[in-house]
Amino acid sequence: MEKYEERIRKNKVRQRRNLVLSVISLLILFSVGFFIGGKISARKNVVVNAANLKEQQKKLDQEAMNKRENSVNPNNTKDEGAFDPYKSDGKKVVYLTFDDGPSTNNTPKILDILKKFNVKATFFVIGQNAEQNKDLIKREISEGHVVGNHTYTHDMHYVYSDPKVFINDLDKCNNVLKSIIGSKYSLKLIRFPGGSFGQRLAPFRQEVKKVGYHYVDWNDLTGDAEHNSVPVSSLISKVKTYGNQEHLVILMHDAPAKVTTVQALPQVIEYFKAKGYSFEALK
Repeated sequence: MEKYEERIRKNKVRQRRNLVLSVISLLILFSVGFFIGGKISARKNVVVNAANLKEQQKKLDQEAMNKRENSVNPNNTKDEGAFDPYKSDGKKVVYLTFDDGPSTNNTPKILDILKKFNVKATFFVIGQNAEQNKDLIKREISEGHVVGNHTYTHDMHYVYSDPKVFINDLDKCNNVLKSIIGSKYSLKLIRFPGGSFGQRLAPFRQEVKKVGYHYVDWNDLTGDAEHNSVPVSSLISKVKTYGNQEHLVILMHDAPAKVTTVQALPQVIEYFKAKGYSFEALK
């Protein structure tokens, strides 16, 4: 009888011990899981925060670019020794320029309008967009327009981090254009994202000239960089504000969101034709 009771006592002790061990194990597992979950959550937060910061930086860069591209450069910064579109020669000439394309919705419509009016223009294209729209690049060339280099990424934060980075991005775009247009494509005409003006970009201008590129800004604009869907009336009014010089390099955009630029283009052309201007492409 005593042995039987002893066995029962030992079983109860064993059961209590197992229960305690199970509770301890569960607490340990819970603690480890909480710790790992916290680490994963923290890592996710870091990734999300980094993405948010990158998006905020991109937005700030775009706003800075829009601000620069909503005004003209009073000094008409240009690469001296290269083609000078501002040089007076007794003629009245308009150089229509379109940045940030090509785009499938706007560029074909712009090309149709230019063809209708028998006007040649210059397209400063982004390499990434050119890769995705090779047929539009070929059409621009086949219809007598000039295709210039507007960097491969068009990422101001990246390309203006260092002059060497800027050159590499230009070279990458240049190689893309050669692959589309042909190896004989040798035009070294570029446009700085946001324009070349300002003391901060002096080292970038020097590096550009050193490697053989030449650049052109603008002395007139429609103001379509300010924001998307600028009313046509505002675009026309803006372009007339500066349109009183012999030679005009007009900044416009054929990016996907610039729908009203397409709508305003016929009026822009008609206005300057009525003022006695001819239209040429940069070179």
